[in-house]
Amino acid sequence: MESTVGLRERKKAATREAVHKAALELAVEHGFENVTVEAIADAAGISRRTFSNYFTAKEDAVLWGEEQHIKALVRAFRARPAHEGPWQALAGAVTDRFPAEGTIDRETALRSRLALHHPALLARQLANHAVLETDLREAISDRTGLSPLEAGCLGAAFLASLRLAISRWITDDETDDPRELIRETMATMAGVFG
Repeated sequence: MESTVGLRERKKAATREAVHKAALELAVEHGFENVTVEAIADAAGISRRTFSNYFTAKEDAVLWGEEQHIKALVRAFRARPAHEGPWQALAGAVTDRFPAEGTIDRETALRSRLALHHPALLARQLANHAVLETDLREAISDRTGLSPLEAGCLGAAFLASLRLAISRWITDDETDDPRELIRETMATMAGVFG
């Protein structure tokens, strides 16, 4: 039974990834506003109904990878050594999650560019970030004992650092190491508010 559940979950994950990749590729190729859920489903080799089992809208399908990266950052933050301060642990989580140049991938750049040029996608991205900000606030509060307001401010500043660094990265045609841009942005943020 356990192997069946494992296989079923792997198949679901593979389908979700295929739908995400199809949505992202179609949005880049045809423009986000010209892509339909039906086209995404066809490209992924699934029905419209199956699409609805995985995503509520095409925005969710395009942005899914970003959400996974941020959730992984929250997990990496929780796993950081207890002696680190919260800002240091957040910076360390970035290094843990993206240990080498090139690990922040092309999809990150594509999603970010699409969001900058399509208001509906940007709105969904910001809504996703608000939910993830709550997860991050809870992780920070659990780790540090900071009040919800303090932990929320720290989490919001961290996510703003990520957004600013990724925006700089895609504006500069992805020539710099995005991890270095994130570290630089976080150091600047710490200097301004520290």
